Amino acid sequence: MTHVITTLCTREGDCVEVCPVDCIIPGPKGDADWGAYFYIDPDTCIDCGACVPVCPPEAIFPEEDLPAENEADTELNARYFTEGPGYWDYDLDEQRGA
Repeated sequence: MTHVITTLCTREGDCVEVCPVDCIIPGPKGDADWGAYFYIDPDTCIDCGACVPVCPPEAIFPEEDLPAENEADTELNARYFTEGPGYWDYDLDEQRGA
């Protein structure tokens, strides 16, 4: 299983700082398709849950506990890494906030 960042994300970035496997990536600010949220790579996530308690808007859920209204966010996170920018070199402070 993996964790999922939902569309409740406000781009705080605290999750990035605690992830032990560096699988949380911000969508590039200003990117109309991907810039609104941070994303978790489902193939790299080790399901440790370190990101959950540090997320101020409580936007991260274990996949099995994902609210029904956020089910599409599982696919959104996966697509970011297959069709979107995926991993890229960024400055976290520049990418924080909406």
